[in-house]
Amino acid sequence: MKRVQGAPCLWTWILVLAFASFLTGNVSAQSSDVLGEVQFEGKTNVERTSGVWVDGQYVGYLNELKASKKVLLLPGDHNISVRQNGYQDFTQAIVLQPRETQIIHVSMDKAATGPMPADAELATIKINVNPSRAAVFVDNRFVGHVGEFGGLGRAMQVVPGSHHIRIALPGYATFQTDINPLPRQKVEVKTDLVKSEVPLAEPLLKGEKSGMAPASEARDAGSPQR
Repeated sequence: MKRVQGAPCLWTWILVLAFASFLTGNVSAQSSDVLGEVQFEGKTNVERTSGVWVDGQYVGYLNELKASKKVLLLPGDHNISVRQNGYQDFTQAIVLQPRETQIIHVSMDKAATGPMPADAELATIKINVNPSRAAVFVDNRFVGHVGEFGGLGRAMQVVPGSHHIRIALPGYATFQTDINPLPRQKVEVKTDLVKSEVPLAEPLLKGEKSGMAPASEARDAGSPQR
């Protein structure tokens, strides 16, 4: 009778893979045990809709960073930056300990701006994009997240003329478009971001910015009172 040579070898590999899986699970569990959590609190809609960067990387807007989107970090030094159009950046350096939860109370202060043009001269932009948590940049300046500028009663006002719109979120291909609205014209930007497996290469999401958009260039229209 012919003897089957491969069976013992097969069982050996099954045992090796099972052991490796067990070790991986243990390592993952140990990594989770040492992570610390950063929570964010803001009193007004200005803070709650502001974009958050951790160590130079955009992680989302403040009010969504909880539950499945909570911020878990390795112990050590971290730099927090919170940004909102028309407001000064809020920055804070923290030192996080293993399994520690730190709460950061964010307070945004108005930035100095020039006089606003009359509302009658402004153009209106509605942005309806999925996912609604994506960051919105106008002329390479962060102005908020998609959810602030789409849906009933929400929009953005800009001075008439040429503007470059960029919508970006880690894990998705960046969407870009140019608009040239006339005074009092209404423009809608509508699309679904496409998931991407390419490593993130969006410089503005990594904290490289040319400054916040002046209030004369972009502001909210019809969103909740800030």
